[in-house]
Amino acid sequence: MTKGVRLAIVGATGAVGQEMMKILEEREFKVKELICLADPREEGNKVRFRDEDLTVKAANAAAFKQADIALFAVNTDISKALAPLARENNCLVIDNSYAFRLEENVPLVVPEVNPEDIAKHQGIIANPNCSTTIMVVALNPIHKAARLKRVLVSTYQAVSGAGKAGIDELEQHVRAYLAGDDIVPEVFQHPIAFNLIPHIDDFLSDNYTREEMKLVWETRKIMHAPDLKIAATAVRVPVFRSHSESITVETELPLKVDEVKTIFSQAPGVVLQDQPENKLYPMPLYTSNKDEVYVGRIRQDLSLDNGILFWVVADQIRKGAATNAIQIAEIVVNDSLY
Repeated sequence: MTKGVRLAIVGATGAVGQEMMKILEEREFKVKELICLADPREEGNKVRFRDEDLTVKAANAAAFKQADIALFAVNTDISKALAPLARENNCLVIDNSYAFRLEENVPLVVPEVNPEDIAKHQGIIANPNCSTTIMVVALNPIHKAARLKRVLVSTYQAVSGAGKAGIDELEQHVRAYLAGDDIVPEVFQHPIAFNLIPHIDDFLSDNYTREEMKLVWETRKIMHAPDLKIAATAVRVPVFRSHSESITVETELPLKVDEVKTIFSQAPGVVLQDQPENKLYPMPLYTSNKDEVYVGRIRQDLSLDNGILFWVVADQIRKGAATNAIQIAEIVVNDSLY
């Protein structure tokens, strides 16, 4: 690790932090020094990176002084506490939490959509919600071609969106269900095995959940479309990994299905999988551990003019979180924006 930047990962022992380290290796990100930070109670633990055992340190001012860029893979409260400390020590923050996404002076970035916003940062760059990231990668090429008027989206979100505890609870509930034992939900509001739960995050006053409104608020900011009409329904499903989304769009200009297929086939970060006659369409089982956003089931909307329906699936831990943050970091380094 002799060339490149001094890079910190805050939350290096967690699921997203570990995924970040894996992706840094895969993409051969130029790291001069990797600084692994976590809760002080985990200080001294070892993590593996490029055939080396690295010692985990506590996230504090001294640690941030040693880093040029910090990837934050922690919750909102920790980000709010530590990001200003990193900024004070001239360490650029790329934050994966909700803490700063809607702040006016913080760019909210998906590199396939709005990479130019990175240069506007003032020490913090926000990574969007995983479902938002997946959706805007698919929406943006349609918006460029025909201008979006309206978006309806239903998300089918894997249990790993709730972390390792969500994965463990699905496994436990499946075993309990098959054994005829009592099922006690702890992570989710109801039993998740063989069930769907139309409730992710807290309900707001209008009976939309915060998760659903993140899709609205964040999409408008990323795409610089403050008046875009969006309505969302977010559902937790008994799938381990990769979120799915059913999306209906209404456009200003008419588009035929073949035109939409061509648009997606040429779009950055998108893989077109749309051969229903061969039973080929995106599914979470086959998109896990991949970085691309898969699109298929493209149809004309029979209920309105200028309407298109399509189905989108992507790994929310990678493209929805870790990979997107590292893609931002790559642009920051390549353009010397830190």
